[in-house]
Amino acid sequence: MAADIWAVADLLRGDYKRHEYGQVILPFTVLRRLDAVMAPTRDAVRARDAALEIQHKELLLQKTAKLPFYNTSKQDFTTIRADAPQVAKNLRDYVNGFSSNVGAILSRFDFDNEVTRLAEAKLLYQVVGRFADMRDLDKLEPHDMGYVFEHLIRKFAEDSNETAGEHFTPREVIELMVNLLIAPDEETIVGAGQVINILDPACGTGGMLTTAEERIKGVNPEAQVYLFGQELNAESWATCQSEMLMRDQPGKVALGNSFSQDAYPGKKFDYMLANPPFGVEWKKVKDEVEGEAELGFAGRFGAGLPRINDGSFLFLQHMISKMEPVEGKGCRLAIVFNGSPLFTGAAGSGESEIRRWILENDLLEGIVALPDQLFYNTGISTYFWILSNRKRRELRGQVILLDARDQWEKMRKSLGDKRKQVSAAQIEHITKLYMSALKVAADPAHADHAKVKVFKTTDFGYHRITVERPLKLRFEVTEDTLAAIESAKPLAKWEGRDALVEALRDVIGTVWWTKDEAHAELLTAAMAGGALWPSNAPYQKALWAAIGVADPDGEVQKDKNGPLPDPDLRDYENVPLAEDIQAYFAREVTPHVPDAWIDHDKTKVGYEIPFTRHFYVYTPPRPLAEIDAELRDLEQQIQKLLGEVTG
Repeated sequence: MAADIWAVADLLRGDYKRHEYGQVILPFTVLRRLDAVMAPTRDAVRARDAALEIQHKELLLQKTAKLPFYNTSKQDFTTIRADAPQVAKNLRDYVNGFSSNVGAILSRFDFDNEVTRLAEAKLLYQVVGRFADMRDLDKLEPHDMGYVFEHLIRKFAEDSNETAGEHFTPREVIELMVNLLIAPDEETIVGAGQVINILDPACGTGGMLTTAEERIKGVNPEAQVYLFGQELNAESWATCQSEMLMRDQPGKVALGNSFSQDAYPGKKFDYMLANPPFGVEWKKVKDEVEGEAELGFAGRFGAGLPRINDGSFLFLQHMISKMEPVEGKGCRLAIVFNGSPLFTGAAGSGESEIRRWILENDLLEGIVALPDQLFYNTGISTYFWILSNRKRRELRGQVILLDARDQWEKMRKSLGDKRKQVSAAQIEHITKLYMSALKVAADPAHADHAKVKVFKTTDFGYHRITVERPLKLRFEVTEDTLAAIESAKPLAKWEGRDALVEALRDVIGTVWWTKDEAHAELLTAAMAGGALWPSNAPYQKALWAAIGVADPDGEVQKDKNGPLPDPDLRDYENVPLAEDIQAYFAREVTPHVPDAWIDHDKTKVGYEIPFTRHFYVYTPPRPLAEIDAELRDLEQQIQKLLGEVTG
């Protein structure tokens, strides 16, 4: 079906650029699907509308249509295409006959302007005819229609060079994500009277939401599931909203930026899931985000703000703020990230502080590493982060790491950057592995699988200590020294600078190993040359900076508090939270630099999750003899080939 719809692009070629095809194909696909779904009750709606003489009749017409939308016009795709000269007028009559909820959807496609453009290009009649000939659109399940829309949107994204990671998620990735989110709760979901609210704050065309509902309904068909979403892209929102209407789905899909236009303030959810754009900056909403961050935890971003060029952690904090409190039913959420949120940002940075807050509040349940090349417009490695405020008792204070990077199969045909897929069997295997991790958490004796590891939350924390070494200087006057004095900004306004430079030429080449000796002879040289030695502290500091030279054999410089640190020798160490800082320092630092010390005022606490390091397996290099033999064999093959060419 997607291929048939995409074939309409052949008509548009020339009058439309490739990246503009979606402006026509998406709204017409939505419109034709709505038309097909309404067909069984179309005549009844028309008759009911004609018979009603009241002003407010939307609810009655929805009841007649047996749908949450309707169309009262006398047109449909068959009649619209029947009259070529009137095709634009008939199409507009048809669009104007829709209920207000569909009208809002079509307005987001800027559909009326596209009708005008197609009519002027003399393409409208042909496009309407192509869509009128498409059959069985009403018979497609929402799940399958989701595939169609996603295929189309992927094509448009490729043609318009959209940002990597900014569009929809492959269906098998969604299914795995939903499995990991729902599987631990199956026993709870089967209970009677279940009312479940689900949110996706970057919902796109709604694939994650509908898949989550189908998974829950598969466990408990009687559960009442309400889907809530928010989407920034108007066309994706319109596509999602149209499918929700056709499903008669309880809930709401809002249009807008989740950071600056929170559509659900104060509302809490039982489950949340999202695949936000990777590495997309939040500069456009900087003022709104920073304003809310100033509210602390009274707002959504109390844990901190990430770098301006990556809003991933803003999405996660937004979702955490909407978790159903544990005093109620609690909440689980899953989000797709690239590798950056695992480790970007040193101790004390926004990212590190956000990780620290999440881990210290025991919200992170697990992280699952996925294969690369799973997504359509980026080949980077990705991760599921799974969070919960009602972790199982055996998992409290612990985090699951699951390495599923080898769980993939090669696609027969690549789709953009997507060259790999996760099979149904692999989805089931990964889900079982994740569930088995709960046993590992309860009893480490169950840790019999190299791809699953369980860590304490504190294992990811560390103290970032600053290691200082003493500043050691010798003192000398050279031509470079005098040039440095002349160019020093602090000395630019000192009237005695030039005279002092001339006076110090008499001691060029002299080296002193203590500051006192240097000061005495420099003062003598200045007086002999009729120059002054400055009494102003900033001037003196600039002079000594030019005269002093770092030297491991030089004099240790001190002030009233002790040795001064050498900024060029400053180093940093990450000490695990569970380890005593002084014991670590004595073991790892002191044997190598005995004169070093820790500047405790600069110590910071940081958190990072070095996922790859925990699953790294050392592979020893091949023996040199084996490599040499292989090289000799290759040389012989090359010589043989050259002989055949020159022979």
